[in-house]
Amino acid sequence: MMGAQGLALAAPRGWLWGAAAVAALGVLLGAWRWARGTAAGRRRRRPGRLQRVGTVSSLFVYPVKSCQGVAVQRARVTPMGLQSGEMRDRFWLVVKEDGHMVTARQEPRLVLITTGCENGYLTLSAQGMKKLCLPVKLPSKNPVQNCRVFGLDIQGRDCGDEVAQWITTFLNSEPYRLVHFEPSMVPRKSKDIINLFRTTDEVAYPDCSPLLIISEASLKDLNTRLEKKVKIQNFRPNIFVSDCGAFEEDNWEDILIGDVEMKGTVCCGRCILTTVDPDTGVLDRKEPLETLKSYRLCDPSERHIYKSSPLFGKYFAVDKTGTIQVGDPVYKMIE
Repeated sequence: MMGAQGLALAAPRGWLWGAAAVAALGVLLGAWRWARGTAAGRRRRRPGRLQRVGTVSSLFVYPVKSCQGVAVQRARVTPMGLQSGEMRDRFWLVVKEDGHMVTARQEPRLVLITTGCENGYLTLSAQGMKKLCLPVKLPSKNPVQNCRVFGLDIQGRDCGDEVAQWITTFLNSEPYRLVHFEPSMVPRKSKDIINLFRTTDEVAYPDCSPLLIISEASLKDLNTRLEKKVKIQNFRPNIFVSDCGAFEEDNWEDILIGDVEMKGTVCCGRCILTTVDPDTGVLDRKEPLETLKSYRLCDPSERHIYKSSPLFGKYFAVDKTGTIQVGDPVYKMIE
């Protein structure tokens, strides 16, 4: 019996050309269907009208959860948050030896650790400590740790003994480790934390959302009510916005910055982390939280979401990835 190769060799040349044309048409048709499906899968089409509602005044990436953020001029917006070079937002996490997360709620002096990325290395600096550099890409021999972040399981690759000792020494604490989330690992589902997120919204080690936006006007409004003024660093947003009214961000649903489309989900219910002084690492437990509670509690119909936490800032998920930069207009997308 003649095999498939023999049949092809014996076939008339015209038949071969016809088959090739059909195959090419099939590829084109498949690509068209894929593109159409991708477009249909998008959550919305670009609206007919955009309303400018603000301007990006600052961008912040927090490589290590609860450590100092890094102000950047430009950032890539990925489905899991901001990225600037090799810095990705909250892709590193301090954990106890059993894998449970450690944040500034338990160790407020974490906010005094300066972070950065240089030439493929994550850098850590703090007063009285020698600057530490560790590779972003860790050796495969480093063990993968099972971790717990707000009650949910997630993995992280251990960053080694040197940085573990560095952090433990600086904090003068029980032994802690540092882990790194790698792209091959399974992220946490935002919906498992707050049900109003979508099943497609995912994070590594942030509390629940890829992006947090706060306006300058909201911070200014709060500071008019405080004896001791607070900084935006108390609230750790990714995107700080000017040229809008106080708390207008609460009402933004679909917004466009640069070529990035974002979906507003829920406001950010605040905790004692906001009472850690970013300059001293001292946990106050009172302000600005008490003042926020005096005028920023949710509507009674939303207490099942926020309970007794005051609201400050709004969480956003990513509908369309791209790049944003300081100075970009912020537009409300109107259907």
